[in-house]
Amino acid sequence: MRIRSVLFTLAAFFATPLSAFAGLCGVTSYNCCPTAACAPASCYTACRVSTETCYRTVCETVYEPQEYTSCRTVYENTYEDVQQTCYRTVNETASREECYSVCRPVTETAVREETYCVQKPVVETLYRQCNYTVQRPVWEEHVREQRYTIQQPVCETIQQECRSTVMKCVTETIQQERCYTVQRPETRTRCVQRMTGKWTTQTQTIPGPVIPRVVCGPCGSRLCMTQCPPRQVCRRVWCPQVVQQQIPYTVMVPQVVRQQCPVQVTRYVPEVVVKTVPVTVTRMVAKEVVQQIPYRTCRMECETKTQQIPYQVCKMVTEQRTRQIPYTVCKMVTEQKTRSVPYCVSKQAPYTTTQRVCKVVPRQVEQTCTRMVARQVMKQVPYTRQILIQEPVCCTSTCAPCGQGIMSGGCANGNCSGVTVDAAHPVYPSADPAFTP
Repeated sequence: MRIRSVLFTLAAFFATPLSAFAGLCGVTSYNCCPTAACAPASCYTACRVSTETCYRTVCETVYEPQEYTSCRTVYENTYEDVQQTCYRTVNETASREECYSVCRPVTETAVREETYCVQKPVVETLYRQCNYTVQRPVWEEHVREQRYTIQQPVCETIQQECRSTVMKCVTETIQQERCYTVQRPETRTRCVQRMTGKWTTQTQTIPGPVIPRVVCGPCGSRLCMTQCPPRQVCRRVWCPQVVQQQIPYTVMVPQVVRQQCPVQVTRYVPEVVVKTVPVTVTRMVAKEVVQQIPYRTCRMECETKTQQIPYQVCKMVTEQRTRQIPYTVCKMVTEQKTRSVPYCVSKQAPYTTTQRVCKVVPRQVEQTCTRMVARQVMKQVPYTRQILIQEPVCCTSTCAPCGQGIMSGGCANGNCSGVTVDAAHPVYPSADPAFTP
C-alpha cells in the first residue's frame, strides 16, 4: 500500500500543467523563470529504484511408476459327457393261429336188389404247388458325417497407445472407450434322420377248394368236382419311412461390447506424451469338427416260397349188379382246422448314447500392471523485483541561469549535491512485474 501511494503521487505530479509550477522556482522549466525566483538552497525527497532477489514456493507435479495387481476374466472350454436315452424300431416275427373250414367227402354204402349201374368212387391223393411271398427284414449299417463348429479362445498381445497431457496442474475428465468380449448364447438347429413307419392293409385273394358234387342227369346221378369261390384275406404290412427332424442346440458366440468410461487426466506442461502399453486380448476362433455317427436302416425284402398242398380227387367207377348191390353215397362234412400264420411286429427298443457337451467356465487371473502416479513437490524458485527507496536531497551549490536544468530543486544547473535530473528523460518508478500488492 505504501508503494502504491507513492506511485499515485508521482503520477499526479507529472500530470500537473507547466503553468502551475511557475511559482515553484521553475521546477519543470526555467525558460521563463526570472533570476530572482531562484531560491538559495532547498531540500526535497527523491526516489531511487533498488533491485532485490526474492524466493517464492512453486508446486511441481512429478510422475512416478507404481505397480498394482488387477484381475481379468479368462474363459475356458470344458467338456462333459451327457448320457441320452434314444429309441429305435425293432422288427420281430410272430405267428398267430388262424382257423379255417375244410369240406371233406364221406362215403356210405347201401344195398339194393336190382340190376343197376353202380359208380364206385375211387379216391386219389394229388399234390399241387402253392407259391406265397414272405417279407423278411434286412438290417444295414451306415455311417454319416456330422459337422459342427466350436469356439476356441486365442490370446494375443497388442500394443495400445496411452496418451497423457502435462500442463499447469489442470485436472479434467474425459470419456474413454473400452472394449471387452462377452459370450452370448445363440440357438442353432441341425438336421437328424429318424426311422419311422406305418402299418398298411393289403388284400390277398385265395382261391377256393375243389369239392365233389352230385349232379342228376339223364343217366342217373353222377359225382363231379366243383371249385368253391375265392375269398379275400386282409393282412397288415409295416412300411418303414425315414423322417428328417430339426433339433435345436446352443453355442456360445463372442461379442465385443464398447463402453464409455470417465477418466481424470492431469496435465501441467502443454506437451503430449504417447506411451505404448501391451494389452492381452482374448478372441474366439471358430473351429470345425467332423464326427462319424453310425446308424442302422431296415428294409423289407420279399422272398417267394413254394409249398406242396395235398388234395384228393374222387373218380367214379361204374359196376353193374343184379343182386343186393351195395352202392356208395358221398356227402360233404365240414371240419375246422387251425394253421399258424406268421406276421411282423415292430416295437421301440431303448438304447443309451453318450454325447460330449461344451461348457464355457470363467476364471479370474491376476496380472501385474504399471501406472504413473502424480506427486506434488514444493520447490523454491528465485525471482528479482524492483522497489522504490525515498531519500532526502538538499541543494548546497549556487543556482545556474534559468533554463539550464529541470527538477534540480531550484538550481538551474541541475547539479544539487551531485544529483542530476534530465528533463527530457524523467525518472519514473518501475513496479516489479512479479509483485502483487
